[in-house]
Amino acid sequence: MSGNTTSEGAVVAPQIVASEGDRVLIFDTTLRDGEQCPGATMTFEEKLQVADCLDAMGVDIIEAGFPIASDGDFEAVSEVAKRVKRATVAGLARAGEKDIDRAGEAVRHAVKPRIHTFISTSPVHMKFKLQKSPEQVLELVGQQCRRARNWVDDVEWSAEDATRTEHDFLCRCVEAAISAGATTINIPDTVGYTVPEEYFALIAMLRERVPNADKAIFSTHCHNDLGLAVANSLAGVKAGARQIECTINGIGERAGNAALEEIVMAIRTRHDVLPFATGIEATMLSRASRLVAAVTNFPVQYNKAIVGRNAFAHESGIHQDGMLKHTQTYEIMTPESVGVAKTALVMGKHSGRAAFRSKLKDLGYDLGDNQFEDAFNRFKALADRKKHVYDEDIEALVDEEIAHMHDRTKVVALTVIAGTMGPQTATLTLDIEGRQQTVQAAGNGPVDATFAAIRQIMPHQAKLALYQVHAVTEGTDAQAEVSVRLEEDGRTVTGRGADTDTLVASARAYVSALNKLTVKRQKTAQAQQAV
Repeated sequence: MSGNTTSEGAVVAPQIVASEGDRVLIFDTTLRDGEQCPGATMTFEEKLQVADCLDAMGVDIIEAGFPIASDGDFEAVSEVAKRVKRATVAGLARAGEKDIDRAGEAVRHAVKPRIHTFISTSPVHMKFKLQKSPEQVLELVGQQCRRARNWVDDVEWSAEDATRTEHDFLCRCVEAAISAGATTINIPDTVGYTVPEEYFALIAMLRERVPNADKAIFSTHCHNDLGLAVANSLAGVKAGARQIECTINGIGERAGNAALEEIVMAIRTRHDVLPFATGIEATMLSRASRLVAAVTNFPVQYNKAIVGRNAFAHESGIHQDGMLKHTQTYEIMTPESVGVAKTALVMGKHSGRAAFRSKLKDLGYDLGDNQFEDAFNRFKALADRKKHVYDEDIEALVDEEIAHMHDRTKVVALTVIAGTMGPQTATLTLDIEGRQQTVQAAGNGPVDATFAAIRQIMPHQAKLALYQVHAVTEGTDAQAEVSVRLEEDGRTVTGRGADTDTLVASARAYVSALNKLTVKRQKTAQAQQAV
């Protein structure tokens, strides 16, 4: 299905038949592009958890990382490749022999391995970033694809900054890539610059003009700098692309990427104008969103489409009246279709392990025995302090358990003396790899005193870039969920904590961020030693 042109040269929409080539592959890059989001670094174990979730929900291709970036990235991609049962596992590589060979080594154990290699093609990138001529870049395109094919049969080639690339040169590069063995051609909107009509025309033009275009699948990779990533991706599919690159919650560099959950539900909900299909189990979308938010410590905005807390909330009197009469007056999809269950006040201090395990299953969690016991004990402690335990409380509790499971340092106890008659003081006990240490500190307010106590035990020069508090549910006994972002020497990390005591949640969030910062320091030191 190629785009057609009018006598004036304008590209018009091709006729799309739902029964012909309507399957759209979902390429998830949460573990690679998503992790490049400042402060969103995941641990080795967290990457495996996310990979398991993506594989279970039916993602077609999982881009597991950038193997040459570090030994840690290589190990993570290798382990994901060995672990994933259904999805293709891709490793990213620049146009260099070492990059491609490293990616090949990382994915070679996958059931379905792929090397995803890229090079910049826009004039500004070639001149200032690569400092190469167009002819040099064109030669590298063929070289990198042929080398990748020596490792795997499934090679994806990307033209970085494709939407700002001259059309004639882009056509030559795409033709060269396919001739050299590329089976997927990705056309990224790297800087989030294009608009739907323009991106549609670009994909249609390439499929029309490149002689061997029918030998490869075309792919979209749209960034969200202008808030158009999802719209541009869907426009690309209408023009004939059959792979969409996206991330859970739309996380990624700068303003992020096209959000997987929005892509999937747009196709599913508006099948009348988007006659395509994906293999995603939509009821797992909410669970995947919570997992990624927990391991990256990036809270989902309340009004986020599909998975935001307010996505199925109705406060306006007019809206509520309509919903009571018929849900379709204001809901175009059901909460259950994306894995959101209605809040039920059925859990409390008398609930046992079986009921708690059943509730976790309903909410989409599958915990190991040790994780379950820790979560159950925290649930019982929470139930003793709260009159009603909402589903959101349990989600916050379990997500925090997952996020802090591998922390080197944990909060054991905190006592704060505050009030109008200062100074405020905090007495804090931390457990550092099995060794407990207690200190007391004063500060300008209870939070400042708490953070000062943490700094005594864990000295650092990081700047507090963000301190944010919000309530998980309503009521004065609601759990507080706190986010803390720290910056140090160009490194950014975000920690999150939840507790009915805002100060305890704050301490957990701050310590969580420091744990992540410690890991980043170690990775930097290892990289410097390797050089």
